[in-house]
Amino acid sequence: MRLVYRIHPLRNRWTMGQEFEADLAEIGRIPAVPAMLEVIGRTTGMGFAALTRVTEDRWIACAVRDEIHFGLEAGDEVKTSTTVCHKVRQTGKAIVISDLAQDALHSFRPAPAALVYRSYISVPIVLSGGRFFGTLCAIDPRPVRLDAPETIAMFNLFAELLVFHIEALEPAAEPVPQALEVSKKFLTVLGHDLRNPLATINMSAWTLARSAPNDKSNHVVDAIHNSVVRMSGLIDNMLDFASGRLDGDIVLDRDADEPVEPVLRAVIAECHAYWPDRTIEVAFAIDAAVKCDRGRIAHLCSNLLRNALAYGAPDQPVRVRAATVGGVFELSVANAGEPLSAEAQERLLRPYVRGMERPGPHGAGLGLFVAAAIARAHGGRLEVRSTPEETCFTFRMKSA
Repeated sequence: MRLVYRIHPLRNRWTMGQEFEADLAEIGRIPAVPAMLEVIGRTTGMGFAALTRVTEDRWIACAVRDEIHFGLEAGDEVKTSTTVCHKVRQTGKAIVISDLAQDALHSFRPAPAALVYRSYISVPIVLSGGRFFGTLCAIDPRPVRLDAPETIAMFNLFAELLVFHIEALEPAAEPVPQALEVSKKFLTVLGHDLRNPLATINMSAWTLARSAPNDKSNHVVDAIHNSVVRMSGLIDNMLDFASGRLDGDIVLDRDADEPVEPVLRAVIAECHAYWPDRTIEVAFAIDAAVKCDRGRIAHLCSNLLRNALAYGAPDQPVRVRAATVGGVFELSVANAGEPLSAEAQERLLRPYVRGMERPGPHGAGLGLFVAAAIARAHGGRLEVRSTPEETCFTFRMKSA
């Protein structure tokens, strides 16, 4: 299965005017776009999602997430009149089609770029002053329920966020107060509206397994559970990322009353359940109290461990070590595999950077960035060292 994330303003099959090149370049400067498309795909299950620039006669893909071999990439263009987005531009209203076969209102619409589709959603991106920029859309050849309030709310909030991001890049724009307000709404959707259906999906899967246990249902349940775990981690990372970016620092609830070792072992057990065939070696020597936010430290450890399991050599163990020495708490996670280049090591702790040098299930690129932010919030540091023998991430902070 192909998964494509491209924000590539220079690649196109048609000659663009300067206006469109500038618009695509603007989108390329918004690092949140790939994560938005990732959340859309994983939340709805739709195979193709895109941020588009739409005019009366031009439909240009600015950013694309493609799992269904749609064939369009960033910079590609189709005739506007052949797309559902044309109607969105005309009316300024979203179009939501859960199943084209059951939707008499939109059944006359041509298939976008000649694609046979069953489900489609497209919401307008309208800038200040009423200037229509384009759409945030998703499409799939299967019917997908898209009329749920939380789904529509997510698309609308993403569209609003994109407006503020785009206008923030314009010299005279000052959208900060409004952007903060919209971002708070966005956090509410992620933290509540998305978590609730995710929990329902997980519970329903386990109910299915208990009511009709067999090899096929167990395999399906495992696949659903693994997807829920990955989606929950993505939501956690985005929440922490947004909170850190909005408020300057991640808010901590620190104390030294309870030991930190049990939460670290719980993280290891959870990850081992997700990767049952992998070996995780553990060495703890935590002999002193550690004043920290244990939930945040667990999140940091989880991000590091998941990264190591995803990108480390599958036939070699991942090593987790934690100790208190001389008033310092140290936590490290190491894996074998191809070493990272110096350039990759320098970029890894930035947001939206994925481990492209290695094969593996690339996420939104926030895990290591959030881990580094948690480390800084504790007054510590997260460092990476990569050699032919191992790649090791080490977190250090004062224990008291």
